[in-house]
Amino acid sequence: MTRVWGKKGSRPQCVKSMGFLSSYLFGACNPVSGQRVGLILPCCNTAGMNAFLHILRAEVGEPVHIVLVLDQAGWHGSKDLVIPKGITLLPLPPYSPQLNPIERLWKYLKETYLNHRLDKTIEEIMEAGCQAWQHLTDAQIQSLCRTAWLLSQD
Repeated sequence: MTRVWGKKGSRPQCVKSMGFLSSYLFGACNPVSGQRVGLILPCCNTAGMNAFLHILRAEVGEPVHIVLVLDQAGWHGSKDLVIPKGITLLPLPPYSPQLNPIERLWKYLKETYLNHRLDKTIEEIMEAGCQAWQHLTDAQIQSLCRTAWLLSQD
């Protein structure tokens, strides 16, 4: 059990996982339209990133050029990364997650759907991630991920 925020004088408690199972959600969104593409995997590596990029390319469609803002995780810049035609990777400076609009989305998903859960298997964890992703609406994506710097025309 762990403590959580509550009304003054109360002592609410929630379940806290002490395990080490994780799943990873690869995601991209268009902050103007709210369109989004996601892929949940049990590991996070170059092979997963390659799979995600190809799914992203297929879902968005060929004539659209995609600029994918990302941090500098090892698998984002691996020499084995195969970037499909029409996708440009825009790496952010190191240690600047506040510049990546999708970080707001990750925070929202964690706070709204994924915190205070006790899942016993990797399948349960991945199912929870899928359900959280599927609850998103275009309006939520637009609200959470739209930033002035990303949409400026200068």
